[in-house]
Amino acid sequence: WFDGDGMLHGVQINNGKASYLNRYIQTRGFKLEQEAGKSIWTGLLEPPQMDNPYGPSKNTANTALVWQAGKLLALWEGGKPHAIRVPSLETIGTDNYDGKLVSPFTAHPKVDPVTGEMMFFGYSLAEPPYLKYSVVSPTGELLKTVTIDLPVGVMMHDFAITADYTIFMDLPLTFRPERAQQGEAVFQFEVNRPSRFGILPRHGDNNDIRWFETSSCYIFHTLNAYSEGEEVVLIACRMSSTSVLGTPEFDDPQADIPRLHQWRFHLGTGLVRETSLEEMPSEFPRLNEQYLGRKTRYGYSSRMAGSELPLFDGIIKHDFSLNQSQTHEFGSGRYGGEAFFVPRPNAETEDDGWLVTFLHDENSQTSELVIISAQNLTSEPIARVIIPQRVPYGFHCLWLSQAQLNNK
Repeated sequence: WFDGDGMLHGVQINNGKASYLNRYIQTRGFKLEQEAGKSIWTGLLEPPQMDNPYGPSKNTANTALVWQAGKLLALWEGGKPHAIRVPSLETIGTDNYDGKLVSPFTAHPKVDPVTGEMMFFGYSLAEPPYLKYSVVSPTGELLKTVTIDLPVGVMMHDFAITADYTIFMDLPLTFRPERAQQGEAVFQFEVNRPSRFGILPRHGDNNDIRWFETSSCYIFHTLNAYSEGEEVVLIACRMSSTSVLGTPEFDDPQADIPRLHQWRFHLGTGLVRETSLEEMPSEFPRLNEQYLGRKTRYGYSSRMAGSELPLFDGIIKHDFSLNQSQTHEFGSGRYGGEAFFVPRPNAETEDDGWLVTFLHDENSQTSELVIISAQNLTSEPIARVIIPQRVPYGFHCLWLSQAQLNNK
């Protein structure tokens, strides 16, 4: 998963008919290895190859997608984004924002649904500055990049925004090159190091950030964040610890088991309150993107199947007002991925829409796109699109409306 070249799988629905296509993203690394007929780079678990004539690492563009200012970008957090032509899914090339991009580009930028601004960050591992933060205008101009001080390089996969703040997560999955000299993994989870959450006004800089310290944990993905009175509220999938990048085993039976969790950071007192929101393990949290950065009643996540491999056997709908949840189960031997919320046009309620995801049936060896009512989650899918070939298990997904395509 981490090292595979990015391949886009697209289903276009128009006038009651569906069409499917897939394409590898034509990154520089993909084309070089195709020409060479072999791998040129080692994987993520190995130290970067500083003496590799083609560069120390390969931008696989394999993680996630974002649509902003009429552009579709394919993302990998260690390098530049790749612009993609829609609906053909052809690769246009890397996008450096007219030469203003001076950092890697997270796989999880946030687009404010009200202002149209996009916030992103890029992290460095080997040397400071370990974190840079950028804001892009609604028209796609990179407005500013500021440096955020961190004590050591960490794997910062995601972050969050509210209408006014940006929230960074300095979690103890650290990168220390000197570990390689002892034959240890350079990435390790430091169980005795606390987690820190930095809250920054959207257009602020390093002087404006406030750090809150909490118990040690790791977070791959956030669901949402919002302001409520003097508190900033964060909802994310929390693991007590992780061994995902080669950390030596330690005595934690809850390691690598993500569950939905809430943090409340009080800007007046500096105190933090933590609450577990769901006992059922899940990942890939999503919401109605029209509520990103605002208080939301509902969230959705992919239920973990409890298998040795990280497979997902259902979708959980979380009701944060009633503290309840319900699950759509895919069925025996059927596993899916991230579910994207598609709002119904002119919807009057937050959950009026559909959840869309790819599934693979291990019994029949067939793949399909399923469309599920978000308001009637436990009912059968309202539509299934059988895909003529295997869609491999992957990471993240995106839905584009015809209106968005018309405005590209």
